[in-house]
Amino acid sequence: MHFSIITPTHNRRQFLPEAVASVRASISAPLDFTFDHLICENASTDDTAQWLKSEEHNDGVPLRVRPQSTKLLPGPARNLLIRQDTPADGWLVPLDDDDLLLQRALYHYAAEIQTHDGQPWFVADFLRVDQDRRYLPNEDYYAWKFETPTDMLRAIFRAEHFIQGNVCYSRALFDEVGGYDEEIEMAEDLDLYVRFLLAGHLPVICPHISHLHRFHTSNVSIGVDADKHGQDLQVIYDKYAEQLKALGIERPGA
Repeated sequence: MHFSIITPTHNRRQFLPEAVASVRASISAPLDFTFDHLICENASTDDTAQWLKSEEHNDGVPLRVRPQSTKLLPGPARNLLIRQDTPADGWLVPLDDDDLLLQRALYHYAAEIQTHDGQPWFVADFLRVDQDRRYLPNEDYYAWKFETPTDMLRAIFRAEHFIQGNVCYSRALFDEVGGYDEEIEMAEDLDLYVRFLLAGHLPVICPHISHLHRFHTSNVSIGVDADKHGQDLQVIYDKYAEQLKALGIERPGA
């Protein structure tokens, strides 16, 4: 079993070293699996590229850096890493460049994969912290359990439930649905998970915490309020309107 942690980065020199260190701190024992950390250095204009060059050849968990001279949207950046640098039978774990993977997250994903043979998609809870890693009470994310993919899709498009980077999924599932949309500017991760569900794959809910999601003044999601999230849902809905209508799922805001 092999895990690839997928991280596009742009001008996050302040936070990226902690994200990298958190992956390196992962412990697999007593399970037997391997993992690496794949980073798309996405046209940074600070000293991120120089720092990554100094870290790439350090001992320990392999850190593989793919430089990108022209800034890509998050979807294309993730696709580039996954399609070029991950094995066809591997497992993928997205991690934002300002977040921290918990030390046993990969271990727990591996244990769940062994327990649920043949399942391609796993979802965990995560915790929110501020820019100095201080825990933010009452801001936890907790995954819901659904009986069918249609039930989960209905909750998503009612804005009752959402998923971020608290997932682990197989490269085979990524290939099955065609990877991240390369045109969508926001919520490209949710768009991918909607296609997982439309393909009939309900995630396994894992009883562990995957990562610390850091809130700070330069978060990509700053300004994404309920109205903006509703607009993103409408964009995604319209892409799959025929399939969603056939399932009896109404368009957001209708």
